[in-house]
Amino acid sequence: MERIGSSSRYVRLTLSLSGVLVALLLATLAFGPIAASAGQGDIATTREYIQANYRLVQLTAAEIGPIEATLRRTRTRVLSECPRAAAGSPQDVDSEQLSNEVIGAMVTSAMHLVEAPASVKFVRVAQRLKWSNPAITHAVHSYVSKALGLVALAQPKLCSDVKSWAASGFQTLPASTAVFAPHFISIWIAPGELPAGLARYETPDERSILRRTNQLERKFTEMEAREVETWGEIMDGLGLFP
Repeated sequence: MERIGSSSRYVRLTLSLSGVLVALLLATLAFGPIAASAGQGDIATTREYIQANYRLVQLTAAEIGPIEATLRRTRTRVLSECPRAAAGSPQDVDSEQLSNEVIGAMVTSAMHLVEAPASVKFVRVAQRLKWSNPAITHAVHSYVSKALGLVALAQPKLCSDVKSWAASGFQTLPASTAVFAPHFISIWIAPGELPAGLARYETPDERSILRRTNQLERKFTEMEAREVETWGEIMDGLGLFP
């Protein structure tokens, strides 16, 4: 699910995974019947993927408490290092880029918390799986590619970037922000990916694990909603507008 527009971005703060993912994608869990033409290979592949995806979501949900604690520490650190650094700044394209950098700083600060064999296994499984429907294969492999991109992303120097923007009279966005912010948004994902076309290959045996996956995703979504407040406190403390 792509983040489109400011409001949807900031309502979906996604604290993703380290070792594989970081950040921030609530899947639609449809339990449709398997089409007569569905091959046994696709059914077996889907079963393996659903199980790996569940372990990944389960791993992430178990870290909700530590993730929230890390985000509170990130808020405290930023607001102690550069309070009101963007006071008097305009609300424009540059401020939106820096707002995205705030989210990126939050996400990258929490990525290391979800580093475990299950996350590594998810990537290994997802990378090698293929379906007869190339759209499903592409969706899964694209998700993994973005996940690996997040892993490689260094935490931005938010305070330095905001101060640099202020020093220019809010006229020139730092080059580091201009590179980081759009790249981060392009690869920002949340834990768990179940392409819609996958429902065709699901069997009744998967319904129980899909229900549990959905329950865990709801917990993560609730955490995301709570952390919108943390994002807002950082923005207000910097004097920054999205």
